[in-house]
Amino acid sequence: MKITRVILIVLGLAGLFLGALIMVQKERPDQIVGVVVWIVAAIIVHDGILSPLLLLLDVWMRRAGRRIPFGVLAIIQGGVVVGAIMSMLVLPEIYKKSLGTKNPTILPLDYGLNLALFWAGVAVLTAAACVVYLRRRRASASASSASIG
Repeated sequence: MKITRVILIVLGLAGLFLGALIMVQKERPDQIVGVVVWIVAAIIVHDGILSPLLLLLDVWMRRAGRRIPFGVLAIIQGGVVVGAIMSMLVLPEIYKKSLGTKNPTILPLDYGLNLALFWAGVAVLTAAACVVYLRRRRASASASSASIG
């Protein structure tokens, strides 16, 4: 396990170095500054907003876990994480579209509506997964109680 971790870290650092080298060689300084600003903003949004919200949600769900099965909690947490990751990917497009572009074909979609529809889809699929989980859990519990009795 330790050697695998070292290999993955070395590969990750090599990828970062190669990407930075290519970016410095091919991009203008103002574009590099834009990338740095985007990375800093992503870190602030992730560490300052999303992580604390997910932590609060996790604490609340674990307290509710006395009444809610662990599998349901895990499914809901997975849905929230998928939605948060997609939001991190789409929020820059929403912001840029609000500023406007010189070429209307660059950002042609309604990204805010699409993100809302994505969250609705995640909510529906998460609820469906919870229902399937609970039904299978009930079926296995009734099958095991029938075999005992």
